[in-house]
Amino acid sequence: MIVERLTLAQRGARLTTTLVVARPRVWRLLRRPFRRYFTRLAPRWDSIVGPGHLDALAAALVEVPPPRRALDVGTGAGAAAFLLAERFPEADVVGVDVSPAMVAAAAAKTRPALAGRVRFLEADAAELPVPSGSFDLVVLANMIPFFDELARVLTARGTLLVSFSEGAGTPIWVPPERLQAELERRGFTSVAGFAAGAATCLLARRGVGGVGP
Repeated sequence: MIVERLTLAQRGARLTTTLVVARPRVWRLLRRPFRRYFTRLAPRWDSIVGPGHLDALAAALVEVPPPRRALDVGTGAGAAAFLLAERFPEADVVGVDVSPAMVAAAAAKTRPALAGRVRFLEADAAELPVPSGSFDLVVLANMIPFFDELARVLTARGTLLVSFSEGAGTPIWVPPERLQAELERRGFTSVAGFAAGAATCLLARRGVGGVGP
């Protein structure tokens, strides 16, 4: 079984994900230890993630209309936010993370050429400090999805990408059928999957008829 290959700490991340997806209110109890865990990982985060961890996300971005504003939820050290900025040179990009150490690491890596349109904020993904309908594109890479909040911050025809660097072997992981069911309940009517190596990504759109494969 996949869970048997996970370390004790990774099993904790998987259990946290499963509990929060099923009962979002549990996050209030788990947020602090979750933040501490990732704060400890921040100094060596870039050495933990594999070189192809965003390959499926990059493949999905090819199908995304250029956004005006993009949000990377659970940005970690900022890799996905920087990918968005490079893919969409006209977009303003915001990366948020619950760990202040991760936010600091991401900000320190921001190249001067990107400083005017890429910024990082400490924020709780369950209560994002942004107005409703603020973003055309929202991305999660190895992040617990808070579905109601994701639907709130996206525009009426926005795009959501949910990526897992090792597919079902990722510690923070939600089965694709659960993702699709939760998103369809919230008005995401076009869903497609992407894979690259072990990485997977689900693309969901609002305001588009039909459900893709």
